Amino acid sequence: MPECDYCGATHESETAHLEHLEAEHYDALGPIDKRRVGGDGDDGGFPTGPIAIGVVLLAATGIVGYVVFVAGGSSGGIGQAGSAHYHGGIEVTITGDTVDFSQPQYQVQDRRFHFEGGDGSEWHAHATGVTLEYGMSTLGIGVGENSVTFNGTEYVDGEGYEVIIQVNGEDVSPGYVLTDGDDIRIVVREA
Repeated sequence: MPECDYCGATHESETAHLEHLEAEHYDALGPIDKRRVGGDGDDGGFPTGPIAIGVVLLAATGIVGYVVFVAGGSSGGIGQAGSAHYHGGIEVTITGDTVDFSQPQYQVQDRRFHFEGGDGSEWHAHATGVTLEYGMSTLGIGVGENSVTFNGTEYVDGEGYEVIIQVNGEDVSPGYVLTDGDDIRIVVREA
């Protein structure tokens, strides 16, 4: 049997108790008790919590979509395709075999770095900030600090192979940013 906290009266049911609270103590009730008795604790309007969550989710989706599809997303500091246009030479030799970049699989496979017109001697970059690592990755060649991955095989310098990664005759890291006229030379040979 519910007991009234305001006057100590007892009631046969919860419904009778709530009717008592509304009739006898409504002005003394706090906001929770007013809601319990069916008072006006609710403004009857739209629920603002779910609307606010929906607005936040919509904004977050828009921001993520912009970053991924407009700003370039996963290419780090590389500019949008068409933000630049420059060229350079390239020679990649893996265990005695020189890669033939005139083959179709190397022609215009990526908008930012590729070969064009069946020419495999001159690479084309069409974005600012293209790194050696990014350019080679578009051709299916992985370039690490001391390694080259080609056709699924990783060649590590000092582990039975000598790995040379150079631009303009100088050793470079994978993060080297290519510029107009750069000559790329990657050589893997048995040690």
